[in-house]
Amino acid sequence: MGERNDHPQGPGAAEDAGAQEIEATVVLGIRITDWPALRAAAQAAVEDLDFAGIDPEGQRVQLLREVAEDPNAALGALLHPDRLVAAIPGIEALGGTLEISVTDDFAPDFAELFPLDDDGDTGDWTLTPRTACLLHTQLISLADAAYEDLDEHGEDPVTLADEADWSVLGRLPQRTWSLHRGWRRAFARAFDDLADDLALGEWPLPRCAAEDLALRLALADARTLLGSQPESVADMMGDLPADLYDYDWDGCTAELFGVYGPDEDDNDLDTGQRIDRLLAATHPEGWFLGYEDAEERDPARGYRR
Repeated sequence: MGERNDHPQGPGAAEDAGAQEIEATVVLGIRITDWPALRAAAQAAVEDLDFAGIDPEGQRVQLLREVAEDPNAALGALLHPDRLVAAIPGIEALGGTLEISVTDDFAPDFAELFPLDDDGDTGDWTLTPRTACLLHTQLISLADAAYEDLDEHGEDPVTLADEADWSVLGRLPQRTWSLHRGWRRAFARAFDDLADDLALGEWPLPRCAAEDLALRLALADARTLLGSQPESVADMMGDLPADLYDYDWDGCTAELFGVYGPDEDDNDLDTGQRIDRLLAATHPEGWFLGYEDAEERDPARGYRR
């Protein structure tokens, strides 16, 4: 039997192994399931880092701000090559880089998150996998567009002359058109919050007036897309199971709105009228105040950008 050269044996084995230089490539597919836990771990990691230069504490504060708002930055702090190598005995880092990118075709498994009965019929009304998928897509698209409005226009006011140049913020009530960047950023996050509910297998029940409006916009866009591009929607669904209640927008309106929020005295008002009255009676700065009976969203959840 020939001698194995890949695993040195004998007294010199440790010395030989220590002289090797190895380039390791690791590719990970990661799904974030608990953003608050990830953020807390990243913040703890940043607190343990040693910073050099003119303003080390300023660097720490800046990085803490980044990991608090951006999941990519949080992953970067935790997966940095120096940090990974430090946890492995008997080696030293010779250099390395970290690249993190979002998978364009990533989507939650809506068939698993919103299961149907075995016979494909839920009986009572429910949010079906196909409805959840299309609604999630529209919420993410609206969030993207709202952030793009913010990137392009900043705090410039929306005007009647340029209303069409705004993808989302120009669709909001005119009393919001001159509001500041922080307000606009918070409204963009309302779409993401509702999309996150769906990605966790939960119904997107609005917890504040801003989310009421955000969900109403998403339902309207989902209805429009289904009517104008049914083939594109069919392609989007892939192998998701079909159900009697697929794309039941009236059912969504009846079941998703009004679970939280103030009691409505006038039962003759439909959902749209109720939301309009609530928005009109509340200053836009108050649209993000959570309904009293709704679970509060994590105030430290940050923003996508």
